[in-house]
Amino acid sequence: MTTKLNITLGQHSEQGRKEENQDFHGALIPDEPQLKNKGIAIAIADGVSSCIAGREAAETCVGSFLSDYYSTPDSWTTKTSAHKILTAINSWLYSKGQRHEDDPRHHSQGMITTFSALVLKSTTGHIFHVGDSRVYRMQDNNLECLTTDHRRWVGEKDYLNRAMGIDIHLEIDYRRTRLEAGDIYVLTTDGVHDFISDKEIARLVSTNNDPDQAAKSIVQFSLDHGSTDNITCQVLRINTLPVQTANEAHQELTRLPFPPDLEPGMILDGYRILREIHASNRTQVYKAEDVDTGQLVVIKTPSVNFEDEATYIESFMREEWVGKRIHNSRVLTIYDKDRPRQFLYYVTEYINGQTLRDWMNQHSKPDIKDVRLLVEQIATGLRAFHRLEMLHQDLKPENLMLDASGKVRIIDFGSTKIAGIAEIYSPIERLDLLGTRNYTAPEYLLSQPGSNRSDIFSLGTITYELLTGKLPYGNSLENADNPRTVAKLTYQTSTQYNPMIPLWMDRTLRKAVHPDPQQRYGTLSEFVHDLSHPNPEFMKDQKRPLLERDPTEFWRLLAVAMVFTNLVLIYFLVR
Repeated sequence: MTTKLNITLGQHSEQGRKEENQDFHGALIPDEPQLKNKGIAIAIADGVSSCIAGREAAETCVGSFLSDYYSTPDSWTTKTSAHKILTAINSWLYSKGQRHEDDPRHHSQGMITTFSALVLKSTTGHIFHVGDSRVYRMQDNNLECLTTDHRRWVGEKDYLNRAMGIDIHLEIDYRRTRLEAGDIYVLTTDGVHDFISDKEIARLVSTNNDPDQAAKSIVQFSLDHGSTDNITCQVLRINTLPVQTANEAHQELTRLPFPPDLEPGMILDGYRILREIHASNRTQVYKAEDVDTGQLVVIKTPSVNFEDEATYIESFMREEWVGKRIHNSRVLTIYDKDRPRQFLYYVTEYINGQTLRDWMNQHSKPDIKDVRLLVEQIATGLRAFHRLEMLHQDLKPENLMLDASGKVRIIDFGSTKIAGIAEIYSPIERLDLLGTRNYTAPEYLLSQPGSNRSDIFSLGTITYELLTGKLPYGNSLENADNPRTVAKLTYQTSTQYNPMIPLWMDRTLRKAVHPDPQQRYGTLSEFVHDLSHPNPEFMKDQKRPLLERDPTEFWRLLAVAMVFTNLVLIYFLVR
């Protein structure tokens, strides 16, 4: 039977012997689909008592984290979401704390607080920590502290050397932990763990089966044993994890049947089929018309060849998931469902145009300025993927469309890798579909993980082909499947195919398609900039001897010169 992530949570806080409770805590257990896509978030903070706004700092940290985390894209990893949010919160605390210090009415040392959070997503726990609050895990009555106190001792006193709002630069401890049903997690402020031992915390948790009662007992025990600080404790027990069998997952994926063979004139859920645009062994693409509105659309259907393959169906459904989350004028628009569907398919905008491959066949020698404009548009669309922590992984001329006005769209998301989805457990094996060999980054061919630099390799290859009609490594990538063959890849200088290409631009292309991802551009903006603006480093390169700059080109030119010289000598000898 399919189960969901389910916990029992207990929380309690007391101001103790202090005039004000500057601790703050909270948790958020969302409904589906956020429970699956984002998980459960628990957070605790301890405002620094020497700060006049310690309570505000703690409350801001916890409240903002819990609300903003669920506003981040589902495609982001938990780590990316949390880091971006905490960095923004820290900047706000720091800037507001500085204003407090400038106010002579306040003796504030800024808005400073400790912060610890636990995010339970699928079958993994994600811990984020700064300061001296703590996160414990209890398994089989053994209590383990999963965080490190950020304290520095000076003489006989200790001080926080890391906290939220203490510095404009924030360093956050991050840790992943595998979740198990029955695990218990305990979050405490120093009003607890500075006054009672870990052994006592474990005993109190063990003797109180109810997490809420356990949290209250720990707080009361700390107070009874001399705690002079605010006292806060959260206790949660993991009841069930989101476990699904392969059969259950298959039943869920096959809830909608595959459409029948579609012919012109047929009506599918309110769409009239006009003609088939494209068909492959994986999908069929049709031009259709919305019967109600007359709008032209494209319908993409899965191939019946894979009707019983859950892995393929999940991949097909992921294409729609990706398209609905990217809103960019250079990426194909996938429409939301506005009427019930009886079959598995999705609907996209209709582009009256041609693929980039068709355009390239018609423009064998395009102007460099036109190529730059095309590449800038593709980079804009690709950047939309990267901002959402998605890798396209199959960028090639066939997956790029130009409309009648020359505007580019990225049209295929079948190989897209989504970082946030990769964190969610699935009994169905997820396919990492490779793109077309000659456009695929070498690291993929070596079964290594990709990055945004992998997509830059593909874009660099397309740019090279637009300018030269050739590929930077010829067909060598077709056989590059081990480190030895990849190391032998030899870049073909673009100027030998198109003498109009400046040397500095050739160096830009060479860097974009370098076999080693660490030697490539790190961002799309750098690559696009260098295509139009001579990089000073590449300009220096032009002053070096050709033998150093490009040994292959040097020996090629030398060979040509020797052949020409020999022909001249033969001519005179014959005379």
